[in-house]
Amino acid sequence: MKYETSAGGIVICGNAVLLLKKYNGDWVLPKGKVERKETIREAASREVFEETLVKAETIKYLGAIHYVYQAGWAKNEKIYKTVHWFLMKSKVLRCTPLKREGFVDARYVHRDRVMEMVRYPDEQKMIYRALQHYEKNNV
Repeated sequence: MKYETSAGGIVICGNAVLLLKKYNGDWVLPKGKVERKETIREAASREVFEETLVKAETIKYLGAIHYVYQAGWAKNEKIYKTVHWFLMKSKVLRCTPLKREGFVDARYVHRDRVMEMVRYPDEQKMIYRALQHYEKNNV
């Protein structure tokens, strides 16, 4: 089994969370693989910027999620993936999706609607954690 490490950000601006829409219609958080000699914090900031053109301030490490997915030509290779998540803050609502990565839209979604839009339960859990910390600490 192969192992993969990624990092991403839950970027909040006011009452909204930054989401990306994939070509298949799924709404997801910005994230990507950690590169050599890069910390997970650096990777999260870089991926958020590369995928959305948003420069966000990293506030806090929120935790990691783990899952296994199938890859390879015949989907016969198992990849054990760990994704580290950070709470981030932006002062502007301007964002642009990275089309070459398969994203067709990027937008800030109001906190009251974000959970119903996000595809994956693990990402929903991290968004909830980020919003709780954001409110509690008046970030």
